[in-house]
Amino acid sequence: MSAVSEKMSTPRRIADDYVAQVAALDPVISTRLGLHPEDDRQPDLSPQGFEALAELARRTLSALDATERTAEKDGVVFEDVERNCARLLRERLTAEGALHEAGDHFRQLSNANSPVHRVRSIFTLMSTDTDEDWETVAGRLRNLPGALDGYRATLTEGIARGLLCAPRQARAVVGQLAAWTGQDVGGASWFATFVAGGPDRLRPELDAAADRATTAVAGFRDWLRDTYLPAADGTPDAVGRERYLRSARWANGAEVNPAEAYAWAWEEFHRTVAEMQTEADRILPDAGARETMDHLNRHGHSVVGEENIRAWLQQIMDEAIDALDGTHFDISGPLRRVETRIAPTGSAGAPYYNGPSLDFSRPGRTYLPTLGQHTFPTWQLVSTWYHEGVPGHHLQTARWTAAADRLSPYQMTLGAVSANKEGWALYAERLMDELGFFTDPARRLGYLDKQMLRIIRVIIDIGMHLELVIPDDSGFHPGERWTPELATAFMAAHHGSGTARRTSEIDRYLGRPGQAIGYKLGERAWLQGREASRRRLGTGFDLRAWHMNALSQGSLGLTDLADNLASL
Repeated sequence: MSAVSEKMSTPRRIADDYVAQVAALDPVISTRLGLHPEDDRQPDLSPQGFEALAELARRTLSALDATERTAEKDGVVFEDVERNCARLLRERLTAEGALHEAGDHFRQLSNANSPVHRVRSIFTLMSTDTDEDWETVAGRLRNLPGALDGYRATLTEGIARGLLCAPRQARAVVGQLAAWTGQDVGGASWFATFVAGGPDRLRPELDAAADRATTAVAGFRDWLRDTYLPAADGTPDAVGRERYLRSARWANGAEVNPAEAYAWAWEEFHRTVAEMQTEADRILPDAGARETMDHLNRHGHSVVGEENIRAWLQQIMDEAIDALDGTHFDISGPLRRVETRIAPTGSAGAPYYNGPSLDFSRPGRTYLPTLGQHTFPTWQLVSTWYHEGVPGHHLQTARWTAAADRLSPYQMTLGAVSANKEGWALYAERLMDELGFFTDPARRLGYLDKQMLRIIRVIIDIGMHLELVIPDDSGFHPGERWTPELATAFMAAHHGSGTARRTSEIDRYLGRPGQAIGYKLGERAWLQGREASRRRLGTGFDLRAWHMNALSQGSLGLTDLADNLASL
């Protein structure tokens, strides 16, 4: 067996080089990683920009092939961490290539995480500590119109090829862009509000740049409304089996069996309905779970005001860190720093998390979309913040970042599999229930309601896109085929969300096929891996050690995740 030489290419070195080249091409990625802080570019969202990234992926796969052939010829056996990196890099770039070759980027328009959202989200990742930082902000605002022009060219090519998103998605984005400009309420634009915190010395430059960006967004909104929407008329919401399986592979890092997942989710649904009713009886005896949730929304504990709910959620995370550190996890140094923020106006309805920069100079941040709310019932939010913060997304992402001596940045960021991350975060909610953090029945019903939301996602995401039949024992429109309208009614009957949140959720599932199922499928993989390790080690199983080892391996697709977890 030969040793790896200093000059020999390895999977990690290939992955590191890929990250560096992507960061050079895509300023959103470089900003997210904390690289090139002076760069004021916006992403290239033109067809040529997408093709440049696809060509880089193809070259990287070729380099990985060559390295593995050389290693086999020379008798070199890479360490586990290198093999994990190789598996992830190959699986991710292959799945990404399938999306590109199918032309899915030509119709990649939805209410969450589509290219148009990147031209604004990049500002929330930037540093604004110095005058130099604000000069970069001004430059990036001036470059925003060019990014939208490139995106318009990509969508126009999609029109020419007959590859369009459904009108529902375009309408949702039109509404979001109206909120960005402030024209929906007759107020200041998001960009003007963002630069208001800049230095007086740069005030004219910042204000002019914000006006330029706002005008460009308004123009792009009008083009979507007046040109793209008429062209998209008649495009169905359901994407069909072929595109669904392709997208689900990308989101889950595994070949998904929709029939098995759909049937399993219905089993989880019936079990959780019974559990929710038991918990609801502790709060409002003889009332149903739905009625009890409505009661909690009206009369349960709530916090008034955006700043007050932000501070309250920050306290929830801080308390979780103190309680878990040294018992079930090791949470030290920069891992302890995570911030709660209110999401920018015009965001989608779901809370979300952004990870730290590679050097932790920008901490991890959780975001709460308020959707016009002023009063915030808290019974659901505790479980949500365990999901978004600690021990959920933040602890996993920050632990990966802290393991930079062993992991490639690719395994922490670009190659992070959605179902791995969301599965861990949902596992984190369940763990907090197992550890006794939901003794209050309202908070525990909130936890169960969040579990129910993720179960509903599996059912209706698969059901809507594949237009499946609703089972006879469902208790809900048996024998009918799923539609967005039925999915909305099903969610309203079994999940304690408001109308705006439900609408945003349904739009999101239809616009990101196969992503929403990863929460429960990912949690299942984490639980199966933990149970297999517990059986293998018996009395020697140490949950704290297992957690820290599991959080140090970097991202993997679901195909590899459970096996790796079982061996820890």
